[in-house]
Parts: sequence; C-alpha cells; structure tokens
Amino acid sequence: MTQTQEMYSYILAGIAIIVVLFFAMRLRRGIQEDREKNAMIKRITGDITTLEVDAIVNAANESLLGGGGVDGAIHNAAGPELLEECRTIGGCPTGEARITKGYGLPAKFVIHTVGPVYRDGESGESELLASAYMNSLELALENGVRSIAFPAISTGVYGYPKGDAARVAELAVEGFFATHPDADMEVIFVTYG
Repeated sequence: MTQTQEMYSYILAGIAIIVVLFFAMRLRRGIQEDREKNAMIKRITGDITTLEVDAIVNAANESLLGGGGVDGAIHNAAGPELLEECRTIGGCPTGEARITKGYGLPAKFVIHTVGPVYRDGESGESELLASAYMNSLELALENGVRSIAFPAISTGVYGYPKGDAARVAELAVEGFFATHPDADMEVIFVTYG
C-alpha cells in the first residue's frame, strides 16, 4: 500500500467514525425527544398543597399520622379524613410509598413516602431516597396519575443536604422514565416559597 492509499484509508476511516457518531447522536436525541413528549419535568416555587395535579407527594414519617413541615401542611389542607385513612394503612417503611385520596386538596391523590434521615451519606441514604421517589412514581403509574408534584423529600428535619437530595431526585426520576419509556406523566419538583 502506498503512502497515498494509506492516507485515503485513514480519511475514510475518520469519515466513517464521524458518520457513526452523527447518527448515534441523532438517535440519542430522538430517544430523548420521544421521552420528553411523554414525560415533562418542571421545577417551581410554590405551595404544594394548592397545586392542581393528579397527585402530590407527602414527605411523611413512618407512622403516616402527620408531622411538621410539608407533612403537617398537607394533613392540614386535606382535612381530618386524610388522617383517618392514614390510620387504616398501618404506616410506611423508609423508601416505600402508600397512596390515599386527596380529600380537601385540589389533587386527587396523596402519595405518602418516607425518606431517610441523613446521617453521614455513607449509610444507604441515597438508595433509600431514590427508592422513595421511584416507589412514588410506581404508585402514580399504577393509579393512572398523569401529573405529580414532589417536595424536597428528606431535606427538612431529616437533614439531607439539598443539593445532594436534588441530584438523587433527578437521577431517580430519569431512571424511572428510562425503565418506563411509555409513561405519560408530568413531574413537578416544588420548592416551598
């Protein structure tokens, strides 16, 4: 093979790599666009108890019997019927989720999930927090929810660092839609304010 032929083969190989990369990027963009058609993720500041969505998520404690922060606000806004229904459930372990009616809330459902108490970041907190988001989304999907609003789970009295919790939440939601590409659901992350 002459030097010229060798140069042409390198050029052709380079062009082939560029073409493959171009189509891989288009395919990835197409998959992402398809996912975005089905699932939309928003971030807002507001009061989760006033949102007109199919379901809101309650950052609950394991008893599900109300507490402070968003948990107390949701119980207060929903009315005493929510507490009555929660008493019949029997609690909820950390990382899992339970669903109730919304009662006095604009939302049809309340999905109660228990996030982890933050210790040192090395005690399985991120896995439990991701499970709280994933299990909430699974319940939402099973119940035909098309729009769901999440508070910042575990970032209040449970002490999870907000930036770390946000990354876990985003990865969990992305992971959910990666494993459920046909899920048609709007996800709203709500910061109180």
